[in-house]
Amino acid sequence: MKTNFKQYIFAGLLLGGVISCTDDFTDRPSESSISADNYYRNDDQVRTATDALYYKTWFQFNNKFFYAISEVGSGNMYTNSSDVNAMRTFSITSIDAEMYAGWQSLWANVAQANYLINNLQTYAAPSVSPSVVNNALGEAYFLRATAYFYLVRLWGNVPIIVNNLNNVSSPQLNTNPVSDVYELIRRDYTKAIDLLDSKTRGAAYASNAKVSKGSAKAMLAKVYLYNKNYAMAKQLSEEVINSGEFKLLGGTSQYSLTGKSFADLFSYANNNNEESIFSLQWKGDANYGSANNCNTQFGISNGVISTSNASYGGVFGPSQDILSLYETGDARRNQTIMFPGNVYPEMKYKDGLEFKTGLTVPAADQIGGQGAGAAIKKYCLGIVNGNVTGPVDSWAMMNNNTYIMRYAELLLIHAESILAGGSSTSDATALASYNAVRNRAGLSSVSSFTFDDLFKERRKELAFEGDYWFDLGRIDRSKAISIMSAQNRGNMNNAEYYTPTESSFTLPYPANDVAKNPKLLEQPVPYQF
Repeated sequence: MKTNFKQYIFAGLLLGGVISCTDDFTDRPSESSISADNYYRNDDQVRTATDALYYKTWFQFNNKFFYAISEVGSGNMYTNSSDVNAMRTFSITSIDAEMYAGWQSLWANVAQANYLINNLQTYAAPSVSPSVVNNALGEAYFLRATAYFYLVRLWGNVPIIVNNLNNVSSPQLNTNPVSDVYELIRRDYTKAIDLLDSKTRGAAYASNAKVSKGSAKAMLAKVYLYNKNYAMAKQLSEEVINSGEFKLLGGTSQYSLTGKSFADLFSYANNNNEESIFSLQWKGDANYGSANNCNTQFGISNGVISTSNASYGGVFGPSQDILSLYETGDARRNQTIMFPGNVYPEMKYKDGLEFKTGLTVPAADQIGGQGAGAAIKKYCLGIVNGNVTGPVDSWAMMNNNTYIMRYAELLLIHAESILAGGSSTSDATALASYNAVRNRAGLSSVSSFTFDDLFKERRKELAFEGDYWFDLGRIDRSKAISIMSAQNRGNMNNAEYYTPTESSFTLPYPANDVAKNPKLLEQPVPYQF
Protein backbone atom coordinates (compact mmCIF):
# COMPACT_ATOMS: atom_id res chain seq x y z
CA MET A 1 0.00 0.00 0.00
CA LYS A 2 1.30 3.43 -0.87
CA THR A 3 1.69 5.74 2.09
CA ASN A 4 1.08 9.44 1.61
CA PHE A 5 1.76 11.89 4.42
CA LYS A 6 -1.66 13.43 3.82
CA GLN A 7 -3.00 10.48 5.81
CA TYR A 8 -1.36 11.83 8.95
CA ILE A 9 -4.22 13.29 10.95
CA PHE A 10 -4.72 14.56 14.49
CA ALA A 11 -8.04 15.81 15.84
CA GLY A 12 -9.48 16.19 12.36
CA LEU A 13 -6.58 18.38 11.19
CA LEU A 14 -5.07 17.45 7.82
CA LEU A 15 -1.41 18.09 8.37
CA GLY A 16 -0.01 18.24 4.85
CA GLY A 17 2.15 16.22 2.51
CA VAL A 18 5.66 14.90 2.25
CA ILE A 19 7.78 17.99 1.75
CA SER A 20 11.00 18.12 -0.18
CA CYS A 21 13.06 21.28 -0.16
CA THR A 22 16.30 22.50 -1.60
CA ASP A 23 18.88 24.27 0.53
CA ASP A 24 16.73 27.40 0.57
CA PHE A 25 13.86 25.49 2.23
CA THR A 26 11.29 26.63 -0.33
CA ASP A 27 10.86 24.21 -3.22
CA ARG A 28 7.89 21.89 -2.76
CA PRO A 29 6.73 19.16 -5.16
CA SER A 30 3.07 18.53 -5.89
CA GLU A 31 1.60 16.54 -3.02
CA SER A 32 -0.64 14.61 -5.40
CA SER A 33 2.45 13.16 -7.10
CA ILE A 34 4.28 12.13 -3.93
CA SER A 35 4.15 8.73 -2.29
CA ALA A 36 6.75 7.38 0.10
CA ASP A 37 7.66 4.39 -2.02
CA ASN A 38 8.73 6.47 -5.02
CA TYR A 39 10.39 9.43 -3.35
CA TYR A 40 13.42 8.60 -1.15
CA ARG A 41 15.62 7.50 -4.04
CA ASN A 42 18.96 9.18 -3.22
CA ASP A 43 20.91 10.88 -0.44
CA ASP A 44 19.83 14.39 -1.40
CA GLN A 45 16.13 13.51 -1.31
CA VAL A 46 16.53 12.04 2.16
CA ARG A 47 18.57 15.01 3.38
CA THR A 48 15.93 17.46 2.20
CA ALA A 49 13.04 15.39 3.57
CA THR A 50 13.59 17.07 6.96
CA ASP A 51 13.67 20.66 5.68
CA ALA A 52 10.01 21.34 6.42
CA LEU A 53 10.59 20.44 10.07
CA TYR A 54 12.53 23.68 10.47
CA TYR A 55 10.08 26.24 9.20
CA LYS A 56 6.57 26.04 7.74
CA THR A 57 5.08 23.76 10.36
CA TRP A 58 6.36 26.20 13.03
CA PHE A 59 4.88 29.33 11.45
CA GLN A 60 1.60 29.57 13.38
CA PHE A 61 3.51 28.83 16.57
CA ASN A 62 6.05 31.61 15.91
CA ASN A 63 3.82 34.16 14.19
CA LYS A 64 1.96 35.45 17.28
CA PHE A 65 1.26 32.63 19.72
CA PHE A 66 4.85 32.16 20.95
CA TYR A 67 5.18 35.82 21.94
CA ALA A 68 1.60 36.25 23.15
CA ILE A 69 2.11 33.47 25.66
CA SER A 70 5.79 33.43 26.57
CA GLU A 71 6.59 37.15 26.45
CA VAL A 72 3.29 38.92 27.11
CA GLY A 73 2.35 36.27 29.66
CA SER A 74 5.68 36.56 31.46
CA GLY A 75 5.52 40.36 31.67
CA ASN A 76 8.36 41.00 29.21
CA MET A 77 6.11 42.35 26.46
CA TYR A 78 3.08 44.62 26.40
CA THR A 79 0.21 44.58 23.94
CA ASN A 80 -3.39 45.70 23.92
CA SER A 81 -4.15 44.07 20.60
CA SER A 82 -7.23 41.94 21.19
CA ASP A 83 -5.95 38.84 19.40
CA VAL A 84 -2.82 38.51 21.55
CA ASN A 85 -3.75 40.34 24.75
CA ALA A 86 -5.31 37.62 26.91
CA MET A 87 -2.18 36.50 28.73
CA ARG A 88 -1.39 40.05 29.83
CA THR A 89 -4.36 39.80 32.18
CA PHE A 90 -4.21 36.02 32.68
CA SER A 91 -7.65 35.68 31.07
CA ILE A 92 -7.02 33.31 28.17
CA THR A 93 -9.90 30.97 27.33
CA SER A 94 -10.36 27.78 25.35
CA ILE A 95 -11.67 29.69 22.32
CA ASP A 96 -8.55 31.86 21.91
CA ALA A 97 -7.74 31.73 18.19
CA GLU A 98 -4.00 32.30 18.48
CA MET A 99 -3.73 29.61 21.15
CA TYR A 100 -5.49 27.18 18.81
CA ALA A 101 -3.10 28.14 16.01
CA GLY A 102 -0.11 27.43 18.26
CA TRP A 103 -1.60 24.10 19.40
CA GLN A 104 -2.19 23.03 15.79
CA SER A 105 1.32 24.06 14.81
CA LEU A 106 2.96 21.94 17.51
CA TRP A 107 0.87 18.90 16.58
CA ALA A 108 1.77 19.43 12.93
CA ASN A 109 5.42 19.21 13.95
CA VAL A 110 4.75 15.98 15.84
CA ALA A 111 3.00 14.53 12.79
CA GLN A 112 5.76 15.56 10.38
CA ALA A 113 8.37 13.96 12.63
CA ASN A 114 6.26 10.84 13.16
CA TYR A 115 5.96 10.31 9.44
CA LEU A 116 9.71 10.18 8.97
CA ILE A 117 10.36 8.12 12.12
CA ASN A 118 7.85 5.48 11.02
CA ASN A 119 8.49 5.40 7.28
CA LEU A 120 11.94 6.61 6.26
CA GLN A 121 13.86 3.38 6.84
CA THR A 122 11.20 1.37 5.03
CA TYR A 123 11.04 3.54 1.93
CA ALA A 124 14.63 4.74 1.53
CA ALA A 125 16.20 3.12 -1.53
CA PRO A 126 19.08 0.66 -0.95
CA SER A 127 21.38 3.18 -2.63
CA VAL A 128 20.79 5.76 0.11
CA SER A 129 23.65 5.95 2.60
CA PRO A 130 22.67 4.52 6.03
CA SER A 131 24.39 7.48 7.69
CA VAL A 132 22.16 9.90 5.77
CA VAL A 133 19.06 7.97 6.82
CA ASN A 134 20.21 7.92 10.44
CA ASN A 135 20.90 11.63 10.52
CA ALA A 136 17.46 12.42 9.06
CA LEU A 137 15.85 10.18 11.65
CA GLY A 138 17.85 11.95 14.35
CA GLU A 139 16.46 15.27 13.14
CA ALA A 140 12.92 13.88 13.30
CA TYR A 141 13.38 12.61 16.87
CA PHE A 142 14.90 15.98 17.82
CA LEU A 143 11.99 17.95 16.37
CA ARG A 144 9.36 15.68 17.91
CA ALA A 145 11.01 16.06 21.31
CA THR A 146 11.13 19.84 20.89
CA ALA A 147 7.45 20.06 19.95
CA TYR A 148 6.53 17.93 22.96
CA PHE A 149 8.77 20.01 25.22
CA TYR A 150 6.61 23.02 24.37
CA LEU A 151 3.35 21.07 24.59
CA VAL A 152 4.05 19.71 28.07
CA ARG A 153 5.23 23.04 29.47
CA LEU A 154 2.22 24.88 28.03
CA TRP A 155 -0.64 22.40 28.52
CA GLY A 156 0.72 19.84 30.97
CA ASN A 157 -0.91 16.46 30.29
CA VAL A 158 -1.16 15.85 26.53
CA PRO A 159 -1.63 12.76 24.35
CA ILE A 160 1.53 10.92 23.36
CA ILE A 161 1.28 10.15 19.64
CA VAL A 162 4.14 8.26 18.04
CA ASN A 163 2.35 7.11 14.88
CA ASN A 164 -0.56 9.19 13.63
CA LEU A 165 -1.91 6.42 11.43
CA ASN A 166 -2.69 4.41 14.56
CA ASN A 167 -5.33 7.00 15.46
CA VAL A 168 -7.10 7.56 12.15
CA SER A 169 -9.96 5.18 12.93
CA SER A 170 -10.16 6.16 16.62
CA PRO A 171 -8.95 9.76 16.94
CA GLN A 172 -10.32 10.30 20.46
CA LEU A 173 -7.35 9.97 22.78
CA ASN A 174 -6.72 10.34 26.47
CA THR A 175 -3.93 12.57 27.63
CA ASN A 176 -0.85 11.10 29.26
CA PRO A 177 0.74 12.37 32.48
CA VAL A 178 3.39 15.09 32.44
CA SER A 179 5.95 12.59 33.75
CA ASP A 180 5.33 10.27 30.80
CA VAL A 181 5.56 13.11 28.29
CA TYR A 182 8.92 14.07 29.76
CA GLU A 183 10.02 10.45 29.50
CA LEU A 184 9.18 10.51 25.77
CA ILE A 185 11.11 13.76 25.39
CA ARG A 186 14.16 12.29 27.14
CA ARG A 187 14.00 9.15 24.99
CA ASP A 188 13.63 11.16 21.78
CA TYR A 189 16.55 13.49 22.49
CA THR A 190 18.66 10.50 23.53
CA LYS A 191 17.79 8.76 20.26
CA ALA A 192 18.68 11.96 18.40
CA ILE A 193 22.06 12.05 20.15
CA ASP A 194 22.72 8.50 18.95
CA LEU A 195 21.68 9.17 15.35
CA LEU A 196 22.73 12.74 14.53
CA ASP A 197 26.05 13.72 12.99
CA SER A 198 28.61 15.61 15.03
CA LYS A 199 29.49 19.08 13.76
CA THR A 200 31.82 21.96 14.35
CA ARG A 201 30.05 25.25 13.73
CA GLY A 202 32.29 27.20 11.42
CA ALA A 203 32.07 30.29 9.26
CA ALA A 204 30.22 28.47 6.47
CA TYR A 205 26.91 29.38 8.03
CA ALA A 206 24.69 27.63 5.48
CA SER A 207 26.02 24.27 6.67
CA ASN A 208 24.99 25.10 10.25
CA ALA A 209 21.26 25.29 9.53
CA LYS A 210 20.33 21.86 10.79
CA VAL A 211 20.73 20.32 14.22
CA SER A 212 23.60 18.11 15.34
CA LYS A 213 24.52 15.68 18.09
CA GLY A 214 25.59 18.72 20.13
CA SER A 215 22.20 20.38 19.58
CA ALA A 216 20.42 17.34 20.98
CA LYS A 217 22.73 17.16 24.01
CA ALA A 218 22.13 20.85 24.70
CA MET A 219 18.35 20.54 24.53
CA LEU A 220 18.39 17.43 26.68
CA ALA A 221 20.53 19.29 29.24
CA LYS A 222 17.75 21.90 29.37
CA VAL A 223 15.12 19.20 29.89
CA TYR A 224 17.14 17.73 32.75
CA LEU A 225 17.46 21.20 34.28
CA TYR A 226 13.67 21.57 34.22
CA ASN A 227 13.38 18.17 35.90
CA LYS A 228 15.97 19.23 38.52
CA ASN A 229 18.31 16.42 37.46
CA TYR A 230 21.30 18.70 37.90
CA ALA A 231 23.91 15.96 37.55
CA MET A 232 22.75 15.04 34.04
CA ALA A 233 22.28 18.69 33.06
CA LYS A 234 25.87 19.33 34.13
CA GLN A 235 27.23 16.26 32.36
CA LEU A 236 25.55 17.02 29.04
CA SER A 237 26.27 20.74 29.09
CA GLU A 238 29.93 20.02 29.78
CA GLU A 239 30.04 17.53 26.93
CA VAL A 240 28.75 20.27 24.61
CA ILE A 241 31.14 22.87 26.02
CA ASN A 242 34.14 20.56 25.78
CA SER A 243 33.28 19.60 22.19
CA GLY A 244 34.02 23.14 21.02
CA GLU A 245 31.14 22.96 18.54
CA PHE A 246 29.59 26.30 19.53
CA LYS A 247 30.97 29.73 20.40
CA LEU A 248 29.58 32.97 21.81
CA LEU A 249 29.48 35.72 19.20
CA GLY A 250 31.77 38.22 20.88
CA GLY A 251 33.51 38.49 24.22
CA THR A 252 37.01 37.47 25.21
CA SER A 253 36.43 34.25 27.15
CA GLN A 254 37.55 30.78 26.16
CA TYR A 255 34.00 30.28 24.87
CA SER A 256 34.00 33.36 22.61
CA LEU A 257 34.46 34.15 18.96
CA THR A 258 36.25 37.49 18.98
CA GLY A 259 35.45 40.15 16.44
CA LYS A 260 31.72 39.65 16.83
CA SER A 261 29.18 41.03 19.33
CA PHE A 262 25.76 40.44 20.84
CA ALA A 263 24.29 42.72 18.16
CA ASP A 264 25.60 40.39 15.45
CA LEU A 265 23.29 37.61 16.62
CA PHE A 266 20.26 39.27 15.06
CA SER A 267 21.09 39.92 11.42
CA TYR A 268 20.62 38.16 8.11
CA ALA A 269 24.35 37.86 7.64
CA ASN A 270 24.66 35.86 10.85
CA ASN A 271 21.80 33.43 10.38
CA ASN A 272 23.05 30.01 11.57
CA ASN A 273 26.10 31.47 13.27
CA GLU A 274 28.45 29.70 15.67
CA GLU A 275 26.21 30.45 18.66
CA SER A 276 23.05 28.96 17.19
CA ILE A 277 22.23 25.57 18.74
CA PHE A 278 18.79 25.30 17.13
CA SER A 279 16.99 27.94 15.09
CA LEU A 280 13.83 27.99 13.02
CA GLN A 281 14.68 28.70 9.39
CA TRP A 282 12.61 31.15 7.35
CA LYS A 283 12.53 31.83 3.61
CA GLY A 284 9.96 34.14 2.06
CA ASP A 285 8.53 32.60 -1.09
CA ALA A 286 5.54 34.91 -1.72
CA ASN A 287 3.33 32.52 0.25
CA TYR A 288 1.93 33.34 3.66
CA GLY A 289 3.54 31.24 6.36
CA SER A 290 7.08 30.93 5.03
CA ALA A 291 8.87 33.81 6.73
CA ASN A 292 9.32 35.67 10.02
CA ASN A 293 6.87 38.42 10.98
CA CYS A 294 8.79 39.81 13.97
CA ASN A 295 10.29 42.78 12.12
CA THR A 296 6.81 44.21 11.57
CA GLN A 297 5.22 43.11 14.83
CA PHE A 298 8.06 44.33 17.06
CA GLY A 299 9.17 47.54 15.37
CA ILE A 300 8.18 51.19 15.18
CA SER A 301 4.95 52.10 13.44
CA ASN A 302 3.46 55.50 14.22
CA GLY A 303 1.73 56.34 10.95
CA VAL A 304 4.76 58.22 9.59
CA ILE A 305 7.95 56.46 10.64
CA SER A 306 7.98 52.69 10.17
CA THR A 307 10.70 50.05 10.41
CA SER A 308 8.65 47.79 8.13
CA ASN A 309 7.15 47.96 4.65
CA ALA A 310 3.89 46.57 6.02
CA SER A 311 0.79 48.72 6.42
CA TYR A 312 0.68 47.97 10.15
CA GLY A 313 3.18 47.28 12.91
CA GLY A 314 4.08 47.47 16.56
CA VAL A 315 1.71 44.71 17.68
CA PHE A 316 4.07 43.96 20.58
CA GLY A 317 6.11 46.41 22.65
CA PRO A 318 8.36 46.05 25.68
CA SER A 319 6.59 46.00 29.04
CA GLN A 320 7.05 48.79 31.55
CA ASP A 321 8.58 46.20 33.86
CA ILE A 322 11.42 45.33 31.50
CA LEU A 323 12.40 48.91 30.68
CA SER A 324 14.48 49.14 33.84
CA LEU A 325 15.93 45.61 33.69
CA TYR A 326 19.32 46.43 32.19
CA GLU A 327 22.05 48.24 34.06
CA THR A 328 24.11 51.04 32.53
CA GLY A 329 26.83 49.63 30.31
CA ASP A 330 25.00 46.42 29.44
CA ALA A 331 25.48 46.00 25.68
CA ARG A 332 22.26 44.02 25.51
CA ARG A 333 20.13 46.97 26.59
CA ASN A 334 19.94 48.90 23.34
CA GLN A 335 20.14 45.77 21.19
CA THR A 336 17.06 44.39 22.94
CA ILE A 337 14.93 47.53 23.39
CA MET A 338 14.68 50.65 21.18
CA PHE A 339 14.55 53.49 23.69
CA PRO A 340 13.72 57.06 22.59
CA GLY A 341 16.86 58.73 21.24
CA ASN A 342 18.67 55.48 20.44
CA VAL A 343 20.50 55.60 17.12
CA TYR A 344 20.83 52.61 14.79
CA PRO A 345 23.03 53.76 11.90
CA GLU A 346 22.52 50.63 9.80
CA MET A 347 18.72 50.45 10.03
CA LYS A 348 16.63 51.33 7.00
CA TYR A 349 13.20 52.75 7.69
CA LYS A 350 10.33 54.56 6.01
CA ASP A 351 9.65 58.22 6.77
CA GLY A 352 6.35 58.89 5.09
CA LEU A 353 6.92 57.73 1.51
CA GLU A 354 10.69 58.20 1.69
CA PHE A 355 13.18 55.44 2.51
CA LYS A 356 16.05 56.44 4.77
CA THR A 357 19.02 54.82 6.48
CA GLY A 358 20.09 55.57 10.04
CA LEU A 359 17.20 55.48 12.48
CA THR A 360 16.96 57.76 15.50
CA VAL A 361 14.17 56.41 17.70
CA PRO A 362 11.50 59.10 18.13
CA ALA A 363 10.05 60.33 21.41
CA ALA A 364 8.19 57.88 23.61
CA ASP A 365 4.75 59.12 22.58
CA GLN A 366 5.64 58.88 18.87
CA ILE A 367 6.87 55.28 18.71
CA GLY A 368 3.54 53.51 18.38
CA GLY A 369 3.78 49.94 19.60
CA GLN A 370 0.66 50.04 21.75
CA GLY A 371 1.81 53.05 23.76
CA ALA A 372 4.69 51.19 25.39
CA GLY A 373 6.99 54.22 25.09
CA ALA A 374 9.71 52.07 23.48
CA ALA A 375 9.96 49.38 20.82
CA ILE A 376 11.55 45.97 20.56
CA LYS A 377 14.93 45.90 18.81
CA LYS A 378 15.70 42.19 19.01
CA TYR A 379 14.55 40.56 15.73
CA CYS A 380 13.74 44.01 14.29
CA LEU A 381 16.08 44.58 11.33
CA GLY A 382 14.39 47.46 9.58
CA ILE A 383 13.46 47.52 5.91
CA VAL A 384 16.20 45.31 4.54
CA ASN A 385 15.36 45.72 0.85
CA GLY A 386 14.59 49.44 0.98
CA ASN A 387 12.65 50.74 -2.01
CA VAL A 388 14.48 48.61 -4.57
CA THR A 389 12.60 45.31 -4.48
CA GLY A 390 10.04 46.02 -1.78
CA PRO A 391 9.31 43.68 1.10
CA VAL A 392 10.37 40.05 1.11
CA ASP A 393 6.72 39.12 0.57
CA SER A 394 3.34 40.82 0.52
CA TRP A 395 3.23 40.81 4.33
CA ALA A 396 6.72 42.33 4.72
CA MET A 397 7.97 39.23 6.50
CA MET A 398 11.67 38.56 6.81
CA ASN A 399 14.15 35.70 6.54
CA ASN A 400 15.93 36.15 9.87
CA ASN A 401 16.05 32.98 11.95
CA THR A 402 14.21 32.46 15.22
CA TYR A 403 16.43 31.14 17.99
CA ILE A 404 15.07 28.26 20.01
CA MET A 405 18.38 27.79 21.82
CA ARG A 406 21.71 29.64 21.80
CA TYR A 407 25.08 28.74 23.28
CA ALA A 408 24.74 31.56 25.82
CA GLU A 409 21.78 29.73 27.33
CA LEU A 410 23.73 26.47 27.43
CA LEU A 411 26.45 28.24 29.42
CA LEU A 412 23.83 29.52 31.87
CA ILE A 413 22.35 26.03 32.12
CA HIS A 414 25.84 24.75 32.95
CA ALA A 415 26.24 27.37 35.67
CA GLU A 416 22.81 26.61 37.12
CA SER A 417 23.42 22.86 37.10
CA ILE A 418 26.48 23.40 39.31
CA LEU A 419 24.49 25.68 41.62
CA ALA A 420 22.10 22.69 41.75
CA GLY A 421 19.34 24.35 43.71
CA GLY A 422 21.70 25.88 46.26
CA SER A 423 21.59 29.44 47.52
CA SER A 424 24.88 30.54 45.91
CA THR A 425 28.10 29.23 44.40
CA SER A 426 31.67 30.38 43.88
CA ASP A 427 32.61 27.26 41.90
CA ALA A 428 35.24 28.19 39.31
CA THR A 429 33.70 26.25 36.42
CA ALA A 430 30.24 27.69 37.11
CA LEU A 431 31.73 31.18 37.24
CA ALA A 432 33.57 30.65 33.96
CA SER A 433 30.30 29.94 32.17
CA TYR A 434 28.29 32.61 34.00
CA ASN A 435 30.90 35.34 33.56
CA ALA A 436 31.41 34.55 29.88
CA VAL A 437 27.81 35.61 29.24
CA ARG A 438 28.16 38.71 31.44
CA ASN A 439 31.50 39.73 29.93
CA ARG A 440 30.16 39.46 26.38
CA ALA A 441 27.53 41.98 27.47
CA GLY A 442 30.26 44.34 28.71
CA LEU A 443 29.71 43.60 32.40
CA SER A 444 32.41 42.78 34.92
CA SER A 445 33.04 39.30 36.32
CA VAL A 446 31.62 38.32 39.69
CA SER A 447 33.18 36.03 42.29
CA SER A 448 29.91 34.27 43.21
CA PHE A 449 26.27 34.30 42.19
CA THR A 450 22.92 33.31 43.65
CA PHE A 451 19.98 31.66 41.93
CA ASP A 452 18.22 35.03 41.75
CA ASP A 453 21.31 36.50 40.06
CA LEU A 454 21.31 33.72 37.49
CA PHE A 455 17.54 33.93 37.00
CA LYS A 456 17.85 37.64 36.24
CA GLU A 457 20.81 37.02 33.94
CA ARG A 458 18.70 34.56 31.95
CA ARG A 459 15.96 37.16 31.60
CA LYS A 460 18.39 39.81 30.38
CA GLU A 461 20.13 37.52 27.92
CA LEU A 462 17.05 35.80 26.51
CA ALA A 463 14.43 38.59 26.65
CA PHE A 464 11.94 38.36 23.75
CA GLU A 465 13.24 34.90 22.79
CA GLY A 466 10.41 33.02 24.48
CA ASP A 467 11.99 31.65 27.66
CA TYR A 468 10.95 33.84 30.60
CA TRP A 469 7.41 32.40 30.84
CA PHE A 470 8.85 28.89 31.12
CA ASP A 471 11.45 30.04 33.65
CA LEU A 472 8.69 31.49 35.82
CA GLY A 473 6.78 28.25 35.44
CA ARG A 474 9.63 26.11 36.82
CA ILE A 475 10.39 28.06 40.02
CA ASP A 476 8.49 28.00 43.29
CA ARG A 477 4.91 28.89 42.39
CA SER A 478 4.41 31.45 45.17
CA LYS A 479 7.62 33.18 44.14
CA ALA A 480 6.55 33.29 40.49
CA ILE A 481 3.15 34.73 41.44
CA SER A 482 4.84 37.35 43.60
CA ILE A 483 7.13 38.39 40.73
CA MET A 484 4.30 38.62 38.21
CA SER A 485 1.79 40.39 40.43
CA ALA A 486 4.37 43.14 41.05
CA GLN A 487 4.86 43.80 37.33
CA ASN A 488 3.38 46.90 35.76
CA ARG A 489 1.51 45.20 32.92
CA GLY A 490 0.01 48.41 31.53
CA ASN A 491 1.38 50.95 29.06
CA MET A 492 3.34 54.17 29.56
CA ASN A 493 0.19 56.09 30.47
CA ASN A 494 -1.69 53.63 32.67
CA ALA A 495 -0.17 51.26 35.19
CA GLU A 496 -2.00 47.95 35.49
CA TYR A 497 -1.36 45.02 37.82
CA TYR A 498 -2.76 41.50 37.63
CA THR A 499 -2.18 38.48 39.84
CA PRO A 500 -2.01 35.01 38.28
CA THR A 501 -3.48 31.96 39.97
CA GLU A 502 -2.27 28.37 39.94
CA SER A 503 -4.35 27.67 36.84
CA SER A 504 -2.75 30.58 34.95
CA PHE A 505 0.42 28.57 34.41
CA THR A 506 -1.26 25.96 32.21
CA LEU A 507 -3.23 26.75 29.06
CA PRO A 508 -6.76 25.42 28.50
CA TYR A 509 -7.20 22.82 25.78
CA PRO A 510 -8.68 24.45 22.67
CA ALA A 511 -12.46 24.14 22.55
CA ASN A 512 -12.33 23.05 18.88
CA ASP A 513 -10.39 19.91 19.75
CA VAL A 514 -12.20 19.23 23.02
CA ALA A 515 -15.41 19.04 20.96
CA LYS A 516 -13.78 16.43 18.70
CA ASN A 517 -11.93 14.67 21.51
CA PRO A 518 -13.70 15.03 24.89
CA LYS A 519 -11.14 12.68 26.41
CA LEU A 520 -8.77 15.64 26.62
CA LEU A 521 -10.71 16.64 29.74
CA GLU A 522 -10.56 13.21 31.37
CA GLN A 523 -7.91 12.08 33.82
CA PRO A 524 -4.58 11.26 32.14
CA VAL A 525 -3.77 7.62 31.47
CA PRO A 526 -0.25 6.22 31.98
CA TYR A 527 1.53 5.64 28.68
CA GLN A 528 2.83 2.16 27.92
CA PHE A 529 6.34 2.59 26.57
